[in-house]
Amino acid sequence: MNTSTAPSGLPVAGSLPEHPPLILAGPTASGKTALALALADRLPIEIISVDSALVYRGMDIGTAKPNAQELAQVPHHLIDIIDPAESYNAARFVLDANRLMGEIRARGRLPLLVGGTMLYIKALLDGLDDIPSATPEVRAMLDARAAAEGWPALHAELTRVDPLTAQRLAPNDAQRIQRALEVWHTSGRPISDFQRRHREGAPDAAALAKPHGLLLSLEPTERTWLHERIGLRFAQMMAQGFVDEVRRLRQRSDLHLGLPSVRCVGYRQVWEALDQDLDLDDPEVRTDVAERGAAATRQLAKRQITWLRSMPWRHVLPCDQGIDIDAIVPLITQLPA
Repeated sequence: MNTSTAPSGLPVAGSLPEHPPLILAGPTASGKTALALALADRLPIEIISVDSALVYRGMDIGTAKPNAQELAQVPHHLIDIIDPAESYNAARFVLDANRLMGEIRARGRLPLLVGGTMLYIKALLDGLDDIPSATPEVRAMLDARAAAEGWPALHAELTRVDPLTAQRLAPNDAQRIQRALEVWHTSGRPISDFQRRHREGAPDAAALAKPHGLLLSLEPTERTWLHERIGLRFAQMMAQGFVDEVRRLRQRSDLHLGLPSVRCVGYRQVWEALDQDLDLDDPEVRTDVAERGAAATRQLAKRQITWLRSMPWRHVLPCDQGIDIDAIVPLITQLPA
């Protein structure tokens, strides 16, 4: 295998999977699961999830996790692998995905990576910058400050120490603000400095297209189509018992808003509403919270689409115009082994 590692053991910039990967990506609610299952009816596929939320056990409704029938239809990997109190990151994903791709190919089957966590895809294709990890003390300090001052205040601090990163983050983007400040407080250098060195040393996308395999990108031609699907999905999740799912998680003493699992889109909005003692049995309150969750999901989808459009070598599938499965299968079967 040609994956290189930093002294910490993490994959670094320049690493590539041993085999050109087949990836099906797209914004949330674009139809990735349905298309992956349709492809599995035509090809000997096993699915590797590329979703930072599906890894958590007990978080089913709010993550739109494939149901039991879908999971039984085709082998799935990297779903329900850790407890919500644990953390999972891009470095661990790269190690897991490379191992799984090798095992699946050894079985004579085709690994299909499916999901919308773009950082994971980027890490798999380009490797990771050797960015320092935060100490528990730094992380605890930032968690305490966020609880006392709010994330906009920490975003203001990030603007002072790393304006390049702050400019591209929303004031309430807790996970990314925290990570950027962790790097600053740990190393004394902005995270954008590490990322800039990676970008300057990277070859252009055209040069990377061949070893990168095939990236099938589900993208709507009309953003309103996707927004309607996001709103409908969130309403359905609320009807399926999403609030009760969050209530059960919130009863655990080891879970809190500082954890990546609880900060997942949707979970955070419902959790915060419960913290505010809002009556989520009231239809108007539920509708308001659902709209907050849908709005956060729309922002996530916007970031996902922006990332995909930065990859000119991707193969775009207009998900709001119907997908021709017969046209996709030859693209996959022509991939080098």
